[in-house]
Amino acid sequence: MTRTRFVSAVLAATTALSASAALAQDQITVAYFQEWPMPFQYAKAQGLYDERLGVPVNWVAFDAGTAMSAAMAAGDVQIAVSQGVPPFVVATSAGQDLKIVDVAASYSENDNCVVAARLEIDKTSAAELAGKRVAVPVGTMAHYGFLELMDHFEIDPAELTVVDMAPADAAAAFSQGSIDMACGWGGALDRMKQNGNVLLTGAEKEEIGILTFDATTTTARFAAENPELLTAFLAVTAEMNEMWNAGDMRAEMLPVIAQDAGMDPASAEATIDKFDFLPVEAQLSDKWLGARVNDYLSEVAQVFEETGNVPATLPDYSGTVDTSFLRSLAGG
Repeated sequence: MTRTRFVSAVLAATTALSASAALAQDQITVAYFQEWPMPFQYAKAQGLYDERLGVPVNWVAFDAGTAMSAAMAAGDVQIAVSQGVPPFVVATSAGQDLKIVDVAASYSENDNCVVAARLEIDKTSAAELAGKRVAVPVGTMAHYGFLELMDHFEIDPAELTVVDMAPADAAAAFSQGSIDMACGWGGALDRMKQNGNVLLTGAEKEEIGILTFDATTTTARFAAENPELLTAFLAVTAEMNEMWNAGDMRAEMLPVIAQDAGMDPASAEATIDKFDFLPVEAQLSDKWLGARVNDYLSEVAQVFEETGNVPATLPDYSGTVDTSFLRSLAGG
């Protein structure tokens, strides 16, 4: 489907859905990350979600996906945009009934671990990390990536002093020299790189099987009780992704997105250029939500069970992925 046809379909869908959506919920609260610039923020800043959904949308910034899960469990948040896979797996493994309804972004270059330049350690000398102090946001995509990196380099995480620290705090500690390696994403990762180097590039991580993506997630209850509202939300998000990917709106969208993300335009551009925003059809393919993601969730869960981050895993994670809302957008 061409961009013009897709956007037209989205507009038609949101117009038809907003009236019935408003009947089920008088407002919603959505979780998102600061310093994590994405196309949806253009619509957020312009008030387009409120307009298209027909209800007020409250936006709350979080610094980790684990906090997003807790907020959804408490009923304070209905939708989380760009929640990492590990926090989602940890929550669902513990019995929280969450659903992945959309691939928010793929970003192999925008989630990584950085080693302090003063150590002069790279991928050829990674074994020298033993005994070092590492800042990791436990239970996040960065944590999973860290564990997979250590496995690749045959380093036992128990040989490291691992400190649970949010990326922004880790970047500050890293710059002060109190941390030897820091893991994170977005603007915090960019600041880390000013004082160090990555062990593997995003492409190199993909080569050894480390996928890095975030999802749009919600509670099973909200999805069941508000299908039209959720579909309308995803429709606006898809429209913004299509606009960004097309390129002709980039100059207009970037400053708005940067301001909303709490970043200067140059930093926001450097970060968002490391993201891939997948069209709906690509998300529904076997490479993503159609098949691969189900297996990947199980792989992440197994790693966290082995490391003691979850007491037990689900027999099958396919029930945590619901493609029905995207399929309705795609006309299927």
